[in-house]
Amino acid sequence: MNKNLHPEYQYLDLLQEILKNGERKVDRGTDAVLYSLFGRQTRYDLSRGFPLLTTKKVYWKGVLHELCWFMKGDTNIKYLVDNNVHIWDDYPYKIYQGKGGKLTKDEFVQKIKENSTFAKKWGNLPRIYGEMWRHWPTKTKRTIDQLGWVMQELKEDPDAKNAIVTSWNPEYMYTMALKKEANRFPICHNMYHVSRRGNKLSLQLYQRSADVFLGVPFNIASYALLTIILANIMGLEPGEFVHTFGDVHIYENHLEQVKEQLTRKPRPFPTVKIKRKIKSIDDFKADDVELLDYDPYPTMKAELTVAGGLYDKKTGKMAK
Repeated sequence: MNKNLHPEYQYLDLLQEILKNGERKVDRGTDAVLYSLFGRQTRYDLSRGFPLLTTKKVYWKGVLHELCWFMKGDTNIKYLVDNNVHIWDDYPYKIYQGKGGKLTKDEFVQKIKENSTFAKKWGNLPRIYGEMWRHWPTKTKRTIDQLGWVMQELKEDPDAKNAIVTSWNPEYMYTMALKKEANRFPICHNMYHVSRRGNKLSLQLYQRSADVFLGVPFNIASYALLTIILANIMGLEPGEFVHTFGDVHIYENHLEQVKEQLTRKPRPFPTVKIKRKIKSIDDFKADDVELLDYDPYPTMKAELTVAGGLYDKKTGKMAK
């Protein structure tokens, strides 16, 4: 990449390439049409600003609280709902409907907020990212704190090449899983690798499936922020966030928004301030982070395709 170009052009160029060369595909289970490429990479030098895209407003509050939720190892959406973040509501609600639940989505979410017993029963998403990061299930009752291990490994061996966290557990994925145990939601950003280079900490994400218009701006900000937080804990400077993709795609019902976004010229990236020295992963709180000088273009709304999970061959749809 030309270092004189605004880093956001990497993202905009990817949108443009998909529009020009993307292969038409149909999402099994939802019949949603998308345009797809395979195998791409973008890189963000975090010394050049925080990569929260400016050509449309990105939902910063959602980025911040979702990451905090993951880092805590939480699996229940109640934390998010209590903080008025609703990006994960659809998946537990889909499970609730599949069990015969009669509440509307709004009623369901309100009950999650007000009734802790109901939230405990219906707000849980087992084997979501946070659980895989912090409480990976094993063949015994033991669980593995992958993220905690990564931090300790890099402390003991600064040159470690094995500091990987994965969320992809075949035992619970798609038709590899027993039907009663299969995830009802997709694991898209499925593995990240942390590396210490001198006094800098860098992170590379592998994302096997990427909704480039709606999801990727969120993913960029989330993992860039994770890099900054981990660097703070370790007393290092943030280095690079490297974003490696498998299937990158634009849904057909996002095409007009993409074309509009491509007419916009990127503005300077904001910065992120960590207000204190964070002692450990578990010491981190959303209030520790302050976003400064974010001046994006207006929000661009688009419909989320609730895809992924267990495909039901009998119905031709995703299982509830």
